[in-house]
Amino acid sequence: MFKFFSRSKPDKAADKAAIGLLQTDMHSHLIPGIDDGAPDIETSLQLIGGLHALGYKKIITTPHIMWDMYKNTREVILERLEWVRTAVKEAELDIEIHAGAEYFLDDYVAGLLANNEPLLTISGKMVLVEFSMAYPSHSLKDILFDMQMQGYQPVIAHPERYIYLEQNKSFYGELKETGCLFQLNLLSLAGYYGRTVTELANYLVKQNYYDLVGTDMHHFRHLEALHSPALGAQLRKLMDTGKIRNAFL
Repeated sequence: MFKFFSRSKPDKAADKAAIGLLQTDMHSHLIPGIDDGAPDIETSLQLIGGLHALGYKKIITTPHIMWDMYKNTREVILERLEWVRTAVKEAELDIEIHAGAEYFLDDYVAGLLANNEPLLTISGKMVLVEFSMAYPSHSLKDILFDMQMQGYQPVIAHPERYIYLEQNKSFYGELKETGCLFQLNLLSLAGYYGRTVTELANYLVKQNYYDLVGTDMHHFRHLEALHSPALGAQLRKLMDTGKIRNAFL
């Protein structure tokens, strides 16, 4: 029997009430041993158990497909998803587990689109995507266009973490105008990634740009940080916009 990660601080109930409003987490790295997330099945189960304890009813985990570092394929991800589902069932955890992917928009993804290879979606035709956090991508718009031409709905992962856009906030508007959805990393609201990321997250919240919220869970430090008392009121305010789609995934 696995011992699930837990904590007993008095603010836990309040955290669960706020985060439980989301119902579904649609960005995480919980399939073991294939990217920089959970290294083994025991860790996967402990992290999944921790999310369940916070009130999540469904997890759509999203391993990296970043060809220079994580050469994951649709087939590998779906095969290992079944390993996780089996372990969750054996552990008697009452939570749904599904898988999409977090696609880094590089030449490999451009090739998948050119060959009409099916992409892993988080729901319907929604595909979670990311790009360089160090510098602007010159091919970004072309790949997004090709993706949309094939009927996919791009979801930009954690747009607040591209801190070079602090000096070019109009680019966010351009992405929204092309029909992209935006996904907030929940911990960005609590200052986990630094002040600039939090400021950009608050800017995007004020612009009413976010459509989805994810934990981007990789490890126990992320799970612990989700208990931050700073999250509850901010998340409730975001949910009050009526735009957040997690519960409908």
